[in-house]
Amino acid sequence: MYTTLISARQLMDLQAAKARLMVFDCSFDLMDTTSGEKQYLQAHIPGAVYAHLDTALSDKGSLDANGQVAPHSGAASGGRHPLPRREKFAMWLSGVGFANDMQAVVYDRNGANYCGRLWWMLKWAGHDAVAILDGGLQAWQAAGGEVRSGTEPSHFQSNFELGPPLRRLVSTEDVRAALGQQAQTLVDARAPQRYRGEAEPLDPVAGHIPGALNRPFAQNLGPDGLFKSPQQLRTEFDALLAGRDPAGVVHQCGSGVSAVPNLVAMEVAGYAPTGLYAGSWSEWTRTPGLPVEKG
Repeated sequence: MYTTLISARQLMDLQAAKARLMVFDCSFDLMDTTSGEKQYLQAHIPGAVYAHLDTALSDKGSLDANGQVAPHSGAASGGRHPLPRREKFAMWLSGVGFANDMQAVVYDRNGANYCGRLWWMLKWAGHDAVAILDGGLQAWQAAGGEVRSGTEPSHFQSNFELGPPLRRLVSTEDVRAALGQQAQTLVDARAPQRYRGEAEPLDPVAGHIPGALNRPFAQNLGPDGLFKSPQQLRTEFDALLAGRDPAGVVHQCGSGVSAVPNLVAMEVAGYAPTGLYAGSWSEWTRTPGLPVEKG
């Protein structure tokens, strides 16, 4: 069972052994929300199911009075990419034919930025056998992996059953209540200029949650597009935390998506699982009365 990362060669070996397996392509682009599916149709790992961030992995409702996307009333978080309830997510998994006895492998073309969302959601649904394809589609092709274009045949409906959550979802109220306390260390995965409040292309307010540390998610990958070694990641996170308790780390970003590579990297480095504030900056800045820091 693979539970964090899987290499292209290891995935090929699973396929050759005809393991119970489902591969998910999560490629996406925040600025062009149709491009990920178009890329999937042009080239994907044979048999892969496309998981659309906005529809399969989020529970977006209608636009509010300010023209912002509001979550459905039953969503598990707020923000620009509200988490669907676990039950709704299980219905989607069942609809694409994913079953509890399968190994899931998730990938994208975007430096693990989007496939991490599905990795985390499967853990949250109680499914431990999910791994990120290290290096994404690029690594798969570099290793000689076959790609296919067009659509894939539909899978038979399954009955995915939820288990106890294996990862911790943190709410806005949880973060607010622990502000300034040693028990919580926020790690913000956004680009430095957004963290400092110098630019904000997506959310209504610029800056960061008071006390948050900044680690842009792309820092987890080496020049080859693969996750850095466990030893290097451990060294970098130890330096970032500077003596703070890793058990109190809560990851966030703009909308709870690009925070996940930091969460995964900490697990690759050998830390115990940490929390995810899925609503992140987009929910924080839309909640009246919460403080903002700049610089």
